[in-house]
Amino acid sequence: MPRLVRDRLTWVIYVQLSLWCYFLYGFGPVAPLLRDELHISRTLASLHGTGFAVGGIIGGAVIPALTRRYGRNRLIWGGLTLISAAAVGMFAAHHLALTLTFATLASFGGSLLVNGVVAALTEHHGTAGPAAISEANAAAAAVGLVAPLVVGLAYGIGLGWRVGLVLVVVPTLLLAVFAGVRAPEPLQVVTADGKRVRRLPTTYWLAATSLFATGSVEVCLTLWGSDVLRAHADVSAGVATAAVSMMIAGMVAGRIIGGRLLLRYRPTRMLLAALGVSAAGFALFWSATVPWLAVSGLFVCGLGVGLHYPLGIGLALAHSDGQPDLAAARASFAVGISFAVAPFALGAIADAVGPHTAFLLVPGFLLLSVVVVARLDRATLPPVPVRAVEPV
Repeated sequence: MPRLVRDRLTWVIYVQLSLWCYFLYGFGPVAPLLRDELHISRTLASLHGTGFAVGGIIGGAVIPALTRRYGRNRLIWGGLTLISAAAVGMFAAHHLALTLTFATLASFGGSLLVNGVVAALTEHHGTAGPAAISEANAAAAAVGLVAPLVVGLAYGIGLGWRVGLVLVVVPTLLLAVFAGVRAPEPLQVVTADGKRVRRLPTTYWLAATSLFATGSVEVCLTLWGSDVLRAHADVSAGVATAAVSMMIAGMVAGRIIGGRLLLRYRPTRMLLAALGVSAAGFALFWSATVPWLAVSGLFVCGLGVGLHYPLGIGLALAHSDGQPDLAAARASFAVGISFAVAPFALGAIADAVGPHTAFLLVPGFLLLSVVVVARLDRATLPPVPVRAVEPV
């Protein structure tokens, strides 16, 4: 059975990913405040989400070249630097063009960091890599739960939401000073005939398709779940908005539990189980007309959703033929496209048939992921050279 050894580098990587999630989840509740502050429409305010998707897609396009030139460790710290710069920029930004620019910049920095982090954990921990990725995402999601509270508190006491967001700079500086470790650089991998591997295999694209499908599920639930609670379960607007945090809480719990189970069970089987849990939670959420049942369904759904990305990216890297950095970069396309397209598609359908019926798009995405993961489960996992960590 694989053993997950949490050395100093592992903990540093966990903190790096958590700092990005602090900004990401802290900025989420800011859109309504920006709308009021800048006197813009909901459509214009929603462009900040598009900016996040664009930043991730750009990152996916340039990360392989940047990794070859600057190395993985520099890219991770460069990503954190851009996130901090975006937080400082938001502090002084009072125009839509500027806030959109800094949202895109933060997302680009986040893509640099996330791609470097998942590739580093995969090579550093070998067969325990999926468990490490799941645990890292659990820690990051836990910080994500705290971020809106800090930003909301800063706003509530009169300091403004920008103060809560810019606080991410302080731990970033402290971590840079005291980290004392470097992420492992990419291994040089060659094929049997002595040539470098360049093409990602078909099985990788199956994992990437799953990432697109599950990313669509997550963004639809987080952005539009409150509308279904209001329209079908008779939940007030304020309670419905806050209730979405129950899904995030479920994601944290799912990643903590899943991190342990991944040391015992195959990632494909775990992902299929997680998709089943998500489907069960969605069925309860979608069919319930009683508020507490609908919110409970969101929590159960979160238990499964929390494992979708860690398992999906872990499978993508495992099937990359020893090219984790390239695989993670290309996966950014899948996730970025899902975040850009899925919520708008669901919103357009909701305008025609209502949010409750439109949400049947979600089980369609779940089914797509089940189909490709089931096929991936039958595929042979190629041997990948790794730099496994020794116990300390």
